[in-house]
Amino acid sequence: MTPRRDKSTDDIARQARRMKSRREHPGPSPLRGIGTFGMIGWSIAVPTVGGAFLGLWLDRILPQEFNWTIALILGGVVVGIFISIAWINKEGRTDDTD
Repeated sequence: MTPRRDKSTDDIARQARRMKSRREHPGPSPLRGIGTFGMIGWSIAVPTVGGAFLGLWLDRILPQEFNWTIALILGGVVVGIFISIAWINKEGRTDDTD
């Protein structure tokens, strides 16, 4: 059996500083990545589906030589990508300032 040594005050203070630092600056949460995927997915899906519904309505009301549905689906994807890029850039800036 080894003799038990007492912790010095320096060891206790060092451990307390580490604990305080971990509490004040926690690491990134694994669930944050899932939330990011969800936000990006919704910001692309909503404009795409909205463009599809608007395109179907316009195809019935205002027929043209081209297909409104396909054009507005592609437009919705492009708008969704721009929204996602803007959101990712905004999240990157807030992470740097923390």
